[in-house]
Amino acid sequence: MYKKLLLLPALLCAALTLSAQAPNTEVKAAAGETHAIHQGSYTPSFAVDGSHRRVRNVILLIGDGMGVGAVNAAMYANGGELTMTKLRTVGFVRTQSADNFTTDSAASGTAYATGQKTNNGYLGMNPAKEVIPNIPEILAPLGYACGVLSTDDLNGATPAAFFAHQPARGMKDEIWADLPGSSLLFASAGTQATFEGLPFATQEEIRRRYTVVYDPDDDDANDSERLLYLPKTVTLDRGDYLPATTEMAIEYLSERSRKGFFLMVEGARIDKCEHANDFPGAVSETLDFDKAIEAAVRFAERDGHTLVIISADHETGATILSKAEPGTGYARGIFASKGHTPMMVPLFAYGPRSREFAGTQENSDVARKILQILTGKKYLENK
Repeated sequence: MYKKLLLLPALLCAALTLSAQAPNTEVKAAAGETHAIHQGSYTPSFAVDGSHRRVRNVILLIGDGMGVGAVNAAMYANGGELTMTKLRTVGFVRTQSADNFTTDSAASGTAYATGQKTNNGYLGMNPAKEVIPNIPEILAPLGYACGVLSTDDLNGATPAAFFAHQPARGMKDEIWADLPGSSLLFASAGTQATFEGLPFATQEEIRRRYTVVYDPDDDDANDSERLLYLPKTVTLDRGDYLPATTEMAIEYLSERSRKGFFLMVEGARIDKCEHANDFPGAVSETLDFDKAIEAAVRFAERDGHTLVIISADHETGATILSKAEPGTGYARGIFASKGHTPMMVPLFAYGPRSREFAGTQENSDVARKILQILTGKKYLENK
């Protein structure tokens, strides 16, 4: 009874926060539980963590909808440990968009991709619907190899923010049509069927600029100058697609630039599970995302010149961990919403210059810090 009473203030705060955003929406709590299989975690040596060594590569990992509640649930379900929670640099990110206190993925993705806030629904455009350059467009002319990877379709808001410029996130065909003219050397997301359902002219233009493969072991991938890898599925039956393709992308980009690379990796389905108030799914997807984080941190440890940043575009579900038994993998959680919330999201960082990401910052600050570290130039957000 006492434990249940302790949950009431947290639920009340979450409900009040959400009701302030949508006063006519009734907030109801939903609960779920899971028994996760422990997958272990990785602890780096921290030999160069926080140092001022030159950063050649940046890997930005975005857990869609991944708030503190999702991280807590996955950590305790995994025996009390995650690779991301073993890192020493920790901060928070404010996610508000230019026109809404509660952001969507398009506006937050654009902030992470460009260093500028924009309106909900906009991709790579400012509130005046003017095109703003993204990180790959700024870095590619300087010799950096750039890529994106997601468990969403490539036209999903977060991956699209790193190559597309459209006034509405739902403009699927137009977003895909932006890919051939983008600065990406590597892209992978869903799916073969999605791609083959595009207008024929868009498919042909993409094939002119990219080698398109449906199997990561396709021989054509090795000799390609620009690669688009489209799996058959990115849903729950995708296996180890996210961590394995993270390794693939790192290797691919590393081999194509002596200057360095930038890679964005999105764990997109944490958000989708939270929208559905699917607690086992949210835990499972966060654990899968942590395996991709492990792949990135292991590379950074070997390389010594790679900065890894982990955060989220927003929180979803007002997710709360209510009970856990770390030894057994049991965890129970509560959702106070089926939508996005304005709550701050966690940030973790590892590698040279990682300390610059500690503390509380805007999502747009993260992009501007990345650009300053790699180019030596200071980027100020347009207000």
